[in-house]
Amino acid sequence: MRRGKEETTETIRQLVDIARTHFTEYGYADTALESIVQAANLTRGALYHHFRNKKELFRSVLEGVQREVADKVEQAASTSEDVWQQLYLGCRAFVMAAVEERNKRIMLVDGPAILGWEEWRAMDQRHSMRLLRAQLQTMQEQGCLRQAPLEVTTYFISGGLNEMALWLARESLNEHALDEAMNALSMFLEGFKQSSA
Repeated sequence: MRRGKEETTETIRQLVDIARTHFTEYGYADTALESIVQAANLTRGALYHHFRNKKELFRSVLEGVQREVADKVEQAASTSEDVWQQLYLGCRAFVMAAVEERNKRIMLVDGPAILGWEEWRAMDQRHSMRLLRAQLQTMQEQGCLRQAPLEVTTYFISGGLNEMALWLARESLNEHALDEAMNALSMFLEGFKQSSA
């Protein structure tokens, strides 16, 4: 019984990994399930046993991308003891991970288009936005952050980071784009600081 479960888990992992490569390279619209099952050396029936359709397979791929990005955010933030540096490093890590070649098409372009903004946002909330909210709450409790509704502030910063990532993805030929984005991010976050009396 356990061996069967392990084989199922491995088959799903293999399908998701191969699908991620195909969705990255060809985009959702031009990815054929047939090419995924051929690369996995499986039948279409085996794929449909685990995923109802291409959209469900894509959803699983995007969930994995979102989880990876959140892990990078957490890792980057944990390299500092300073709460402001943690916030900046986490935000920077989110943007940098979102525009990686293996992530940007899936996360920034096809994700919202295929699943819709509501589902895409819900996925973002479970991962990176959850970490952002927790960091802002800690900062507010420590008196480092201006008093503002936490939920609104979280959505405001998260929306800005998503737009910054989209802008950077389009500005790939601009060698100064990353520096400009990070300078703007730093200045933007400074505006949330609680000024000392």
